Amino acid sequence: MKIHTVTDYIKDSQEKLVSHPIYDNIKNIDDLRIFMENHVFAVWDFMSLLKGLQINLTCVNQPWVPVENTEAARFINEIVLEEETDEIQSHNVTSHFELYLDAMDEIGANTNKIQSFVDAIKSSTNYRETINSYNIENEIKEFLNFTFDIVDSNEAHKIAAAFTFGRENVIPDMFIEIVKGLNKQNSSIADKFVFYLERHIELDGDDHGPIALKMIENLCGNDRGKWEDVKEIAKKSIEMRIKLWSHINNLIKCH
Repeated sequence: MKIHTVTDYIKDSQEKLVSHPIYDNIKNIDDLRIFMENHVFAVWDFMSLLKGLQINLTCVNQPWVPVENTEAARFINEIVLEEETDEIQSHNVTSHFELYLDAMDEIGANTNKIQSFVDAIKSSTNYRETINSYNIENEIKEFLNFTFDIVDSNEAHKIAAAFTFGRENVIPDMFIEIVKGLNKQNSSIADKFVFYLERHIELDGDDHGPIALKMIENLCGNDRGKWEDVKEIAKKSIEMRIKLWSHINNLIKCH
């Protein structure tokens, strides 16, 4: 089995995601506030997928020992560098999660819920219980629980599948559609959000996608079972994003 088998399998789901009506329904700043206040949870949990890969593909233990796949290790470490400590402007280093919060502040979106949620996670001894008991919508809980089901598997090929096909490979197409919609509205008030989107389009659309696909091939090799896992997780990852988009879209339409 090869990577094209996976991409063929998820093609219809990817097309549904890129053509989702949410992109056309973000018509004003109020709509964008609703979108960001809910989407921010998916911005937050992305880092746990990335850290799951870093734990599995690089050496983060003492004593240090060389890793088997140095190319994959370098790829993951580079993305961690960009996502956790990106140099946005000269001498301004920040995580993309914090950049997103800044963009929310710029348009007057409420960051209290996500910030108190992260505080609760920090102080929790059982983050899954915190997710499930926290006052957030069930659709967001489902999205987060799917992510952490994959992370908690501690199997690199599964985490890589969700990371690659649920995030890296679809983010440029999704975000391009959002930028198009905002440009139609001349939403200069959301400059930081557009910058955030364009930064991800730049990073994920250039090198990340092809390298992530190669990482999948290296992790699966000729193991048919792993390839089947990748196929199903890739499709489920996109379906969970579509479900989240539909939830947020309904909130936008009902406000």
